Amino acid sequence: MDKIKVGIIGCGVIARSSHGPEYKKLGSKVEIVAACDIVKEKLDSYCEMFDIKKRYSTIAEMLDDDEIQAVDICLHNNMHAPVAIEAMRRGKDVYGEKPMAGSYVDALAMVEAAKKYGRKLHVQLALIYSAASFAAKRLIDAGDLGELYHMRSTGFRRRGRPFVDGYGEKEFVSSKVAGGGALLDMGVYHISQLLYLSGNKRPERVVGHAYQKLDMDPKRKEISGYDVEELIVGMVDFGQGLSMDLIESWAMNLDKLEPSSIIGTAGGIRLDPFSYHYTKHDVVFNASIDEGDLNFRSSTVYPEQNFYRNSQAHWAAALRGECPLLPTAEIALNTQLIQESLYLSSKLGRQVTTDEVIAASKSKNTEVVGLYK
Repeated sequence: MDKIKVGIIGCGVIARSSHGPEYKKLGSKVEIVAACDIVKEKLDSYCEMFDIKKRYSTIAEMLDDDEIQAVDICLHNNMHAPVAIEAMRRGKDVYGEKPMAGSYVDALAMVEAAKKYGRKLHVQLALIYSAASFAAKRLIDAGDLGELYHMRSTGFRRRGRPFVDGYGEKEFVSSKVAGGGALLDMGVYHISQLLYLSGNKRPERVVGHAYQKLDMDPKRKEISGYDVEELIVGMVDFGQGLSMDLIESWAMNLDKLEPSSIIGTAGGIRLDPFSYHYTKHDVVFNASIDEGDLNFRSSTVYPEQNFYRNSQAHWAAALRGECPLLPTAEIALNTQLIQESLYLSSKLGRQVTTDEVIAASKSKNTEVVGLYK
């Protein structure tokens, strides 16, 4: 089977540190045939780094290239939706970075565009491919946790705010570009992992509180225009007896948080590191797993599971027709709904229903230079 021909849109940090290297590992299945960036120096250095021959200064030009079958969008959050929708309209399948978009209404437009134009839309939700997710899903699908009734989503950094704490670009802490802070940067991973494992139920009611309380370098704050949260907490009610509490931190005065978890009537699990907790014959058990053995057996005894080792390997396999595409767009959409609900609840100082959040959702799309002809 011929290699899938991919074009990279945006040649910044994530394209260099993750997307480019991962495609190189899939060299027999995927080829990066083109890259696009409005900054010539970034474009040239990226193409040289990954031996890419075609270089485009505008997205519109790239989308004219019939050799490109799919595009990989490595832009800031509020640019995801307009670029993805235009790419699908122009006949390209789309791989998008997390979070899906800057707002729920923008993410929904992406899902609707994929249906309208008959394209594959995939969102980078890295944790659903972890060994912990694989083990958890096996137990949950087999009924070993019984009825699931509560989940806990956690993410921790002691001091890890982009730019102001010494790493990353200033755009990560600007709501105009990024849409949000710790929740959209890290929380998307932990929330989406739990939604994937629990059947991707749509939330009904949410209450949340977002904070930016800790000091930061005043010069970097001024340069970046820092206006996003460093810590967010909340509670999500999915109805039908399922709830989730969450805490996501870029910066807080604690040494650690416990890992995310799911509890059911017959057992419970923690994630990262994975552990399984249950009672049998009135004996309480706390079990761990050998991730190395699990990964080895998954790739040898069950080789079809190699299609689910990481986000880009799965994307490439789905494009080649080797496996069905996981519903990452739908999972990312519900993740976006939870995130936007937390923000609105914090702003209003009360619990909100997701129906009112959807009704109030407004586009955060920003202008993308060179997107349209």
